[in-house]
Amino acid sequence: MPRSRYKTIVDTYAADIRSGRLAPGTRLPTHRQLASQAGLALVTASRVYAELEAMGLVSGEAGRGTFVRETSLSPGQGIDQKDVAVGMIDLNFNYPSLPGQADLLRTALRQLALSGDLEALLRYQPHAGRSHERASVARHLSARGVNVEPEQVLIVNGAQQGLAVTLMALLKPGDVIAADALTYSGFKVLAEALHLEVVAIPVSEHGPDLAALDKLCRSRSVRAVYSMPTLHNPLGWVMPLEQREQLVAIARRHDLTIIEDAAYAFLVQNPPRPLVEMAPERTVYVCGLSKNIATGLRVGFIAAPAQTVPALERIIRATTWNTPGIMTAIACGWLDDGTVAVLEQQKRSDAQARQALAAEMLKGLPYIGHPASYFLWLPLPEDVRADQIVVELMHEQISVTTAEPFSVSTHVPHAIRLALGSVSLAVLREALITVRKVIGAYL
Repeated sequence: MPRSRYKTIVDTYAADIRSGRLAPGTRLPTHRQLASQAGLALVTASRVYAELEAMGLVSGEAGRGTFVRETSLSPGQGIDQKDVAVGMIDLNFNYPSLPGQADLLRTALRQLALSGDLEALLRYQPHAGRSHERASVARHLSARGVNVEPEQVLIVNGAQQGLAVTLMALLKPGDVIAADALTYSGFKVLAEALHLEVVAIPVSEHGPDLAALDKLCRSRSVRAVYSMPTLHNPLGWVMPLEQREQLVAIARRHDLTIIEDAAYAFLVQNPPRPLVEMAPERTVYVCGLSKNIATGLRVGFIAAPAQTVPALERIIRATTWNTPGIMTAIACGWLDDGTVAVLEQQKRSDAQARQALAAEMLKGLPYIGHPASYFLWLPLPEDVRADQIVVELMHEQISVTTAEPFSVSTHVPHAIRLALGSVSLAVLREALITVRKVIGAYL
């Protein structure tokens, strides 16, 4: 087929989509129908749709067809904080805060100013943190059931950098890492940036299909598995002990590194044992203070097997050298004096209140969540497209997220994720009423 004719068909579709002549959600002809209508070879019709999909104008969905995308949405469909316009109610990004936290910071700064250690904070810090600060973190982790020596702790610039350091130190481009088919969007972005191949573990609302993971490891050279066993984001599950034991057994059988993300684990009281306690020789545990204290406090922690610490330190040295001394001093002071424990309890209560409100306002809608989490997952009816819901809510000045940023499989379910922790309870109530109304109109 002459190139000009092929490009003309692509350009015509593109123009019709961008102008609105083909509305978002429109189902396009099947590949065979397009080939027949335009007199194309089937492979060329498939190429037309592949190019339109690469341009972000259509999405192909297995078993359903090819649909026009909503082009007014960003590729991440609201997952980035910068995408939330002024005046928009933000239900896509969690930055929970409690009254009085600013006063805590003022007090901490005054106390730091009166300390005799200010000169030390102006110099380079050890890459993994000063020894007494690593000991503070080790004591904090011990209260969560993570028993490690201070020498196994590394202090980093937030849990996200903790994940980045771990992936860069222990894996190399092209390596295969397994993750839940729906998983934390920040991990997905990191894996793409580091050229890691992510293979999807099928999931249900109750947890990952670990038999599928075992089968996957028999057919692929999987090097690591990324897991959120305690309060999964976005699905909110807490993996029971039996499943954790099964995951550890698979990791040992196939010599996998386990990366345990515990960013939201503080919200769950009395969870099963962390994976790092069950398989300390192969588990890297990552958490931080963004969710339990404040997103602006970019201090995170890695607890790792002793043999991996030098490689992790090298990456910290090569990227950020160390965490800011002042930030780390404040964070460790709050760990030691009990401030962090108090704030975690308050945020557990806050999250529970928001979940109770959501249960009341969304009654009648199917959703997946944990009674103490800051987010909800709402699967949509089979004939409802998530981008349509997102656009309708944007018109109501509410920003939410689709499944796309969380999906690492070829099948992206039509669902939306609601972050509950960034607005007041009064605003959240009104927003959830609107969400219920918009989705309920399709039921």
